[in-house]
Amino acid sequence: MVKWLPALLLTVSLPLMAAQTPTYGPQLEGFEYPYPVQNFTFESQGKQVQMGYMDVKPTGTANGRSIVLLHGKNFCGATWEGSIKALGAAGYRVVAPDQIGFCRSSKPADYTYTFEQLAQNTKGLLSHLGIDHVTVLGHSMGGMLATRFALMYPEQVDQLLLVNPIGLEDWKAKGVPDRSFDDWYARELKTNADSIRKYQQSTYYANEWRPEFDHWVDMQAGMFNGRGKEEVARASALTYGMIFNQPVFYDFEKLKMPTVLFIGQKDNTAIAKDAAPQALRKELGNYPELGKAVAKRIPHATLVEFAGLGHAPQIQDPEHFNKALLDNLKR
Repeated sequence: MVKWLPALLLTVSLPLMAAQTPTYGPQLEGFEYPYPVQNFTFESQGKQVQMGYMDVKPTGTANGRSIVLLHGKNFCGATWEGSIKALGAAGYRVVAPDQIGFCRSSKPADYTYTFEQLAQNTKGLLSHLGIDHVTVLGHSMGGMLATRFALMYPEQVDQLLLVNPIGLEDWKAKGVPDRSFDDWYARELKTNADSIRKYQQSTYYANEWRPEFDHWVDMQAGMFNGRGKEEVARASALTYGMIFNQPVFYDFEKLKMPTVLFIGQKDNTAIAKDAAPQALRKELGNYPELGKAVAKRIPHATLVEFAGLGHAPQIQDPEHFNKALLDNLKR
């Protein structure tokens, strides 16, 4: 009876957790970021848009270097909280934007999402801030964006850092069927705290769970629980299409700058894996193999592997991750 108690308590608590899901606006209104958020307003695709961003000055002795942090698909600039603190203490100026279509930024209904467009938007922000040389750190989808940014603006990128980037394989070429916008949209409308928590536990944290992870569940679930749910789901569906149909897989050999791949070895992320044939699913998202294969293709690459960590090593084990990050920034 005692052995069953934890499972019983979890079963009872799940409806309570769902009932306690916070409600945030379509631009994450109501969610508190770890550092002040500013807005960069500019014209893109014929409309005025706002990009929310954090610009955090060094707390340690300034080293004159700037680093831009690019979030993943279901992440935000806020999820870099631990790394921002570590980088600031080491003397770096840190810029952490939310891309158009995500989190604290605009989500235009008829926006054409491409990695080239998001890279150009990010370049515009950095120019607005007077930053002409930068280290680029991208996680998950942000790794795809960071790669595209580095290819478009190689003279401005001093170093490229990729944390469990998606796009290390071409899912469509491997046989994963595409989804229409309507299919993605219907899927995203069903998003809730329980589905987010289950996915994050199995993928981001290698089946580990700690209470502090719920903060990031609430961040994402709160947008899908608010008045702008349809707006958020539409942007999410459009950006899934961008990820699936705009591979960076074929461009890694073109990277000229020093590049570091940080790979949690328990990651199994693959976009639209749930739509793939059962036999194919087992072959997708094999990060131990993908990391090694891509590191060999990038001319000046270093591979850092985290045994036991999943898709989000910077959140799952920030102390271990931040030490590796700072060590490789010093090279």
